[in-house]
This record gives sequence, C-alpha cells and structure tokens, in this order.
Amino acid sequence: MRFTDSFEARGKRKKLVEEIRSKGITDERVLAAIDKIPRHYFMDPAFLNHAYQDKAFPISSGQTISQPYTVAFQTQLLNVERNSKILEIGTGSGYQAAILVEMGARVFTIERQRDLYQKARKMMSALGYEASFFFGDGYLGKPAYSPYDGILLTAAADSVPETLLSQLAIGGRLVAPVGNKVSQEMTLVVRRGEEDFEYSRHGYFAFVPMLPGVVNDKK
Repeated sequence: MRFTDSFEARGKRKKLVEEIRSKGITDERVLAAIDKIPRHYFMDPAFLNHAYQDKAFPISSGQTISQPYTVAFQTQLLNVERNSKILEIGTGSGYQAAILVEMGARVFTIERQRDLYQKARKMMSALGYEASFFFGDGYLGKPAYSPYDGILLTAAADSVPETLLSQLAIGGRLVAPVGNKVSQEMTLVVRRGEEDFEYSRHGYFAFVPMLPGVVNDKK
C-alpha cells in the first residue's frame, strides 16, 4: 500500500481537532491521536475530500466509519491508559482501533464481516499499528484473553451483553451505545466488584445495530 498524507490533510486534521475540542472533548491524548492518524486512509477514495468533516461516512458491507466526535467521545469515556488491555467489538474500518493503539493500548478487536476484517487487518499492518484481530461474533467477546481493562462497542446493542460484562476486569470500563435501531444512549459501565456494576448514561447517539454471528461473503 502507498499512502500520501499531504500538508493540506494535516491542516484539516488540526481544524477537526479544534472542532472536536470545542464540542467538549478534553482528553489531550485522544485529541493528539486524532491529530496524528490520517482518517482518509480508512475511507473509500470517493470520500477523500470529506474525510476531515465531523461526520460519519459509509464504508463497505453496509457499515460506516463513525463521526470523529463520536470516536473521541467513546474513547474519552473509556479512559485509556498506556498498556491498557482493550477489547473492541466491531473493527469496521480499523480507525477506532488505530486511535487506541496510538494511545498505547493493547488492542483486541473483533469483526463479524470477513471483508471488513481482512481490509482493516491489512490496513493496520501497512501503517505499522499492531493489534490482535479476530473474525467472529462480537457478542461472545474473547474470553481467552480476558479480563480487559476496557471494552468498547462500536455498534448499537439492545442491552449490554452479559458475556462481555463477565470479561471486564475489576475497575474496568465498558462503553456501549444502548437502545433501539433509531437512537441509543451512550452507556458507561464500571465494574466495581465481581457482581457490582455501576451504570451511567452520557447522551444520545445513532449507530448501526450490533448483530450476532459472522458473515462469510467472500475471500
């Protein structure tokens, strides 16, 4: 793969960071990661001129790359520390995983769409970002590598899956959009003890739905 990160693109990223900051993102580590990672690498070439607008855009397999503010908001809620072990449910384009790796996290990411799984894995490798990729059902998580300091869902769930809560470390944080197909509340769950989970809600968002199983379309 060949990549071009132009002076113009870098300038647009800086403007995007300031826009996100003005909307309430205060974690400078999150902002620095968004400033550094070229979002246009993770998008269809047809959208290159729109890569640094604060909007979601379609990728393949009927999915989207999330709005940068939403990526920043979820990541800030997750409170990522260097060497944190993070499980991401829904790899998508790989952009969110790249943000987490850039922040120093050890990332385990699951994607149910084989085409997206392969593209994201190839992209991340080409950019030099190391993460553990899995093709599988996000509802099941990845218990073999648990417990996780953080779990991040990038698709909407009707409720927080118990299977994922069980894989969260004591003191760990799970961030998920929870609700119906139209809108969801961003939900933070902090595990305080073996059976003690503290829930808080942080505004309304719109995500594609989280679905069970895997899709073996091609390759």
